[in-house]
Amino acid sequence: MKCSASRRVIQRLAPAFALVLLGSLAAAQSPKKSDYLENITLCNGSDRTSFAVRINGCTAFIDSGQGTPRARAIAYNNRGNANTAKGDIDRALLDFDQSIKLDPTFAKAFNNRGAAYLRKGEYDLALKALDEAIKLNPNYGRAFVNRAGVYLKKNEYDRAARDYDEAIRLEPNLEAALSGRCWTRAILGSLQAALEDCSKVLQSWPNDAATHDSRGLIHLKMGRADAAIDDFSSALRVDPKLASALYGRGLARLKNGDKAGGDADISAAKTIKAGIDDDFMRYGVRGSN
Repeated sequence: MKCSASRRVIQRLAPAFALVLLGSLAAAQSPKKSDYLENITLCNGSDRTSFAVRINGCTAFIDSGQGTPRARAIAYNNRGNANTAKGDIDRALLDFDQSIKLDPTFAKAFNNRGAAYLRKGEYDLALKALDEAIKLNPNYGRAFVNRAGVYLKKNEYDRAARDYDEAIRLEPNLEAALSGRCWTRAILGSLQAALEDCSKVLQSWPNDAATHDSRGLIHLKMGRADAAIDDFSSALRVDPKLASALYGRGLARLKNGDKAGGDADISAAKTIKAGIDDDFMRYGVRGSN
């Protein structure tokens, strides 16, 4: 089910990478020329501007030489967010590094750098950046969520659970934290508490594949095969290639005596994700063999 954890990490770092921007450039800079103001607007990503347009706006503002160091730090951070969202992680990291160089107290740039390193699989560097973000702003709920995501990737579930707890204490309705804690509690065996977290998320986001996948795991571990099949199927309607949901549904179908359907799901899951049997064993669910 690690593939599900990986997908969950990416989703939660990013409902658009959940990389939260700090304020707006307009608040930090008041250029006189209208084109500078337009670039600020584009760089801030207003009016659902595309990533390319956002990047161009930030670049134009940075290249203009206008603005305070803080304003330029925000521009680099915003451009890094857009580059991350479009999948250009290396370029995004350069932007976050420049943002931090301009303003070493900018917690959001450290958070975003950590999230980018997480996507790249550089977990120790991600932890270093996220630790600094939390040091700079101990009330930064999303940084705790991102750090929990790193701990999930490192199979340090107790630490992940503590970070999700802190994120929810700071932001009780933070969907990424609730969904992540549901998943972590499911792995650790706190099944009823996990179920409550997942159900709360699905009340507001009924089509969240990762959360349906988590709740499917909970039902599977509780021995509720029919409910597990329903949740895994809901996840697959949103994401047909979600290997963990295919594998989990296959196990549930086998428990219900549907050998043909179960074997087909498990075979499809193994094609997508090698070693998925080991993932499920690690999470306390016996595989198909």
